[in-house]
Amino acid sequence: MKRILFVCTGNICRSPTADGMARHWVQRLGMHGELEIDSAGTHAYHDGEAPDPRAQKAAKRRGYDLSKLRARPVTPEDFERFDLIVAMDKGHLVWLKRQCPTEHHHKLVMMLSFAERHAAGDVPDPYYGDEEGFERVLDMCEDAVQGILDKYR
Repeated sequence: MKRILFVCTGNICRSPTADGMARHWVQRLGMHGELEIDSAGTHAYHDGEAPDPRAQKAAKRRGYDLSKLRARPVTPEDFERFDLIVAMDKGHLVWLKRQCPTEHHHKLVMMLSFAERHAAGDVPDPYYGDEEGFERVLDMCEDAVQGILDKYR
């Protein structure tokens, strides 16, 4: 089984969106025995909290249920446990590289490196914006999650 971890800052907007979306597609595609999906934050600001209500609402409109997910911080064990650790932006990637043992650096990737319709770069943080920002994050995550799942199909 391959394990994928999505990472953003507080684990309440971007990474749980990708997490819930990937879990949805893993089930739909019959890959549940092949892939394990999780998400975490670089910081424990929201440890134990559900995803941002705006992220949940936007995801629900597209058929993704984020309600059971809970925020948690990245742990040292995650670098050993996961096969792919997906950073939502360059700042997360820099943070992950600092925390990650050198022998696991090959597991660290940028989310949009898997996207076909969106240029490589950052998935922007929608937290301080309006609903449009959450929709944009969903568009980017749908593109990149499909690329990630294609890699493992």
